[in-house]
Amino acid sequence: MSRSLLGLAGVVILAIPSVARADTWHFDPPHSSAQFSVRHMGISTVRGAFTKVSGSVEYDPSDLSKTTVDVTIEAASVDTRVDARDNHLRSPAFLDVAKYPTLTFKSKRVESAGQGRLKVTGDLTIHGVTKTVVLDVEGPTDPIKDPKGNLHMGAFATTKINRQDFSVSGVPVMVGDDVSITIDVEMVKPAPVAH
Repeated sequence: MSRSLLGLAGVVILAIPSVARADTWHFDPPHSSAQFSVRHMGISTVRGAFTKVSGSVEYDPSDLSKTTVDVTIEAASVDTRVDARDNHLRSPAFLDVAKYPTLTFKSKRVESAGQGRLKVTGDLTIHGVTKTVVLDVEGPTDPIKDPKGNLHMGAFATTKINRQDFSVSGVPVMVGDDVSITIDVEMVKPAPVAH
């Protein structure tokens, strides 16, 4: 092959854009949680959290169609700061954690919702019932490197569901149907391993 053809081939190869791929970020459980609030008897608001949240995000900021979110929450980790109430929420009257030990969210579509915001549509499963919900997300933040070289970024998501849609019946008169949910996550991408 002539030198000119070799040069042309090199130019063509350099002109082909590199294939972008999504980076994998894992939730940092000690710095991640899912909170909820619900009206009690229509006169006060009860707030609680699920303290054991794990998950991963495949994130490609240049092509959000390649971004996916997968979240798992341990139902038994519910905490409203009142033991009797927490045990009632774990019982078959509400979450039935013995039969349905986890709540999950698996994204189906991720879209931009403006500067620094995303709209994440996916399947939420609670009490064995799966419904499509939309998470309104602030973030993710710009990555920050820790002293070990690991990258961290955070995001904050909100949505609202009707618990009756997920067959979480309980006592209708005592507990409101609308449940506001917020998810705070810190995600980590480990530093490359030196060879």
